[in-house]
Amino acid sequence: MIYTLHELQHAASAPLRLWAETSQQLFTNPFSPLAYLPHSSRVAAGSELLARVVKRYEKPEFGLDHTLIDGETVAVREEIVAEKPFCRLLHFRRETKRQHPKVLVVAPLSGHHATLLRDTVRALLPDHDIYITDWIDARLVPLAEGYFHFADYVAYMQEFMRLLAPDLHVISVCQPTVPVLAAVSLMAAADDPAQPRSMTLMGGPIDTRAAPTEVNRYAKTRSLRWFDTHVITRVPLKYPGYMRRVYPGFLQHSGFVAMNPDRHLQAHLDFYNHLVEGDGDSAEAHRKFYDEYNAVMDLPAEYYLETLDMVFIRHQLPQGEMTVSGQRVKPWAIRDTALFTIEGELDDISGPGQTEAAHGLCRNIPQQRKEHFLVPGVGHYGIFSGRRWRETIYPRVGDFIRRS
Repeated sequence: MIYTLHELQHAASAPLRLWAETSQQLFTNPFSPLAYLPHSSRVAAGSELLARVVKRYEKPEFGLDHTLIDGETVAVREEIVAEKPFCRLLHFRRETKRQHPKVLVVAPLSGHHATLLRDTVRALLPDHDIYITDWIDARLVPLAEGYFHFADYVAYMQEFMRLLAPDLHVISVCQPTVPVLAAVSLMAAADDPAQPRSMTLMGGPIDTRAAPTEVNRYAKTRSLRWFDTHVITRVPLKYPGYMRRVYPGFLQHSGFVAMNPDRHLQAHLDFYNHLVEGDGDSAEAHRKFYDEYNAVMDLPAEYYLETLDMVFIRHQLPQGEMTVSGQRVKPWAIRDTALFTIEGELDDISGPGQTEAAHGLCRNIPQQRKEHFLVPGVGHYGIFSGRRWRETIYPRVGDFIRRS
């Protein structure tokens, strides 16, 4: 019912959005006399702000059509190298004969699209051959395709690693650090020759008992049944995934905003002022950020609930109790894959210590092949996007990959 109500609300707000967009054009177009009235900039700014608040944001494009390699501009094109019901494996093919390390970037399946890692990929492209998991919005997956469990996530990771082996390096950001570690652990236990040469785990919930955040505490205050009853719903008729049980992206987005409501409110007020003052660069930066931040996707209910239970409530991985498809996950079986963990000092989603816990679990990786980096003054998004990522974190990631 909540999904249907959300769709009705969106439909009802369509006339308001169209009115706001028209008003914004009328008060900014140089051929419109309204653009020259007193306070026209304020009316136009308010109209654009209103239109952006009520609009629906579609999945953005990566837009990475070129990169610089040794000072030379090289064309880049996206190609699909594997396609599963819930995920596509994308390759950013660079038009160059230079050989660079092969890297699989595992994007989170936690509400945002893989394009959230655009800056991550952009920094890696000049010196690496990049592949990325492009998760599919669950509301677009027909029910006939079956369900998607935590074990399916792990199986996808293993399949992609085997496809890209040998000499593969894996980087996982946030939520996928757990299934990636599980996948590599199972492959190590089976002596699978496709084990990656290195894995870089960034800001992930390996052990949420360490420095628990508000997100972690909230997961512990409700039963699994409560989450199933209150946040899981079925996809409405208008989508290909009609009747699929999902955790809706709009609920996840509301949760993101609720974590820092003052910050988002101030950002929108600043956007309004930038428009009034004619500060186009600052206004455009706001648009780019929120075009990405507001574009969300639905998660398969079974995967969401199992992750909540196994990772955030029962802490199965750090307690050595996780099983996937009947097999016990043993991180201590990993010996041949180098480990690099990265955390942000100010991360309010995965607190410092939660990702570093992987070192204790992977106790049989030689110490000289393990590294940890706590980035001072950086929050969750700053460890994979922005200036600190490009100038401080990425160089260490690139160096670690070359040494592995």
